Amino acid sequence: MPDGKKVRVIQTSSSHGRKPGQKETLIGLGLAKIGARRELEDTPSVRGMIRKVAHLIKVEELS
Repeated sequence: MPDGKKVRVIQTSSSHGRKPGQKETLIGLGLAKIGARRELEDTPSVRGMIRKVAHLIKVEELS
């Protein structure tokens, strides 16, 4: 992945009642409430976290 590449993640659904680990993954991404947004470095570890909770978030590619 190119250096300086970022992604914006936006929480679209609640973590309430989800499988163990999904709430912790959202917290690890810096999300806690519906509508929360974060801009994160596009790294393999962040991509793995995004994949784990893809059904709860929206992802936007940034330059």
